[in-house]
Amino acid sequence: MPHAVTRAPVRLFHWLVLLLFLLAPCAVLADATTGVGIARISISDPVSGKPTEGYVFYPSSQPVHGTTALGPYDVAGILDAPALPGAKPLVVISHGNGGSNLGHHDLATYLASHGFVVATLNHLGDYFRDTSGVGSIEVLAGRPIQVKATISMLLADARWKTLIDPSRIGVAGFSAGGYTSLMIAGAKPRFVRFIAFCDRYPDDKDVCGHRADFEASAKKQGKTMEQVLDEMQGQLGRYGDTADPRVKAAFAMAPLSMIFDEHGFDNVHIPVYLYYGQNDHVLPPEANARHIQPLIRTLTGVKEIPKADHWVFLPPCSAELEKEIPVMCRDPQGVDRAKAHTQINADALAFFRKTLDVH
Repeated sequence: MPHAVTRAPVRLFHWLVLLLFLLAPCAVLADATTGVGIARISISDPVSGKPTEGYVFYPSSQPVHGTTALGPYDVAGILDAPALPGAKPLVVISHGNGGSNLGHHDLATYLASHGFVVATLNHLGDYFRDTSGVGSIEVLAGRPIQVKATISMLLADARWKTLIDPSRIGVAGFSAGGYTSLMIAGAKPRFVRFIAFCDRYPDDKDVCGHRADFEASAKKQGKTMEQVLDEMQGQLGRYGDTADPRVKAAFAMAPLSMIFDEHGFDNVHIPVYLYYGQNDHVLPPEANARHIQPLIRTLTGVKEIPKADHWVFLPPCSAELEKEIPVMCRDPQGVDRAKAHTQINADALAFFRKTLDVH
């Protein structure tokens, strides 16, 4: 009888040990990181008809030791490292006004090290080498079209299509890139709202600094600014639909969003995550992120970085960059940019894992 009593618990113990053994690899894989490969890509821009440069960051079997110097950035990946096989979710990152395809390299490599393929691009007419299109319909309507073209290129390219699951695609973006992400999600702007914003924030040089030039140009045409912006509104579909039904989630950081009204998100049906700095002087939260927060019915998360200004979403700067763009590299007292990025990256990963069904 003693043996009969103890046999069941012993058998149960053996089963539990076996179960834990079988599940252990899954638990490890859930938080495992891989090496990161980096590859240069060229995208045909439907807006300008010219090629634009980008990068793909992807999981690799080759461990990363140190960083790769790409321009002024030290990137945690290896150029053309071998890719891990198998279809993975894709995230396309859209940079801000005057930014670059490496401007969010830390988010890109972080997601890639956790099983995502990540693509970036230079938005022609609105990147660090050429901002001549800022404020034009070519940029305001063209940005999301450029992201769509990036997705289409990757899904058609022999090197990348086997590594991407076309049913699991997300977008992320900062500032004008946040606007771009919202547009791809289905948001529709009202360009005339720029006027009220600049009336309220006349000292916001980043958004309203060229207002006098635009007004002078409109006057030469015998038009008011309202008329010019209404004409631009009519050209919103000039390059095609700015929404992309292939995209299933949008992560918007400090988005340019004062130009969305109460109906701006009527056609947004995918999950959206909003992130912003409490003391953003470029895109004041009360007129941008906090303004749209109650308008997005599919909002799944929102986070404010205490005391932070607009540029906190750019990675911590190298010494070289701090000399070149000190305003964008320095944070208000009490803001730790490296610590903020640890949280931003973790939140982006959790969001895309959940919304793109990554286990």
